[in-house]
Amino acid sequence: MTTHEIHERLKARFGDDVGPLSEPKIDAFCVVKAERIVEVSRFLATEPGLEMDFLEDLTAVDWPKRNVIEVVYHLLSYRHRHAIVLKVEADRAAPVVPTVEAVWKTANWFEREVYDLFGVSFPGHPDLRRLMLPDDWVGHPLRKDYQEAGGWHGISNVRENPLVELKRLDDQRRAEAAARAAPPAAPDAAAAAPKA
Repeated sequence: MTTHEIHERLKARFGDDVGPLSEPKIDAFCVVKAERIVEVSRFLATEPGLEMDFLEDLTAVDWPKRNVIEVVYHLLSYRHRHAIVLKVEADRAAPVVPTVEAVWKTANWFEREVYDLFGVSFPGHPDLRRLMLPDDWVGHPLRKDYQEAGGWHGISNVRENPLVELKRLDDQRRAEAAARAAPPAAPDAAAAAPKA
């Protein structure tokens, strides 16, 4: 089944709660209203002929100028070898999207990662807490306006630019190679004279 055919079945079932299919780029997508994402997900996972049994990825994109955080769902059916991408647009000031963890168990950790790095809350999630950062970390590092705080509990998060270190090592290796390739120095006349 093509992405267009999957989208047509979604539109027939959910009407305007599912937006139009985007222009095909790499992966065409449609936007789903946040309050319908669980119902749409359950339909895609269980409907005969669709059976999207694999939540391949769940991530997010921050759009500060639009005041939106998009939660992105990449869905795949192993049985039918077809796929679709869904997006839910959440208000950036207080992003909330219902959990789909009851539909696909892999959403558990994906949603925790999006919560941790983007600050999106997933009501109904059984264990929504930070996944990668400590519980007392301030902010959400994948938001485009995130500012480094300079460290956490005395541990610096300021790192030297790796290109600077690579250049230093390269300069050091060149100097050592030049020293090995240089002709030996002429012997000193006083040191070369025979001793009496």
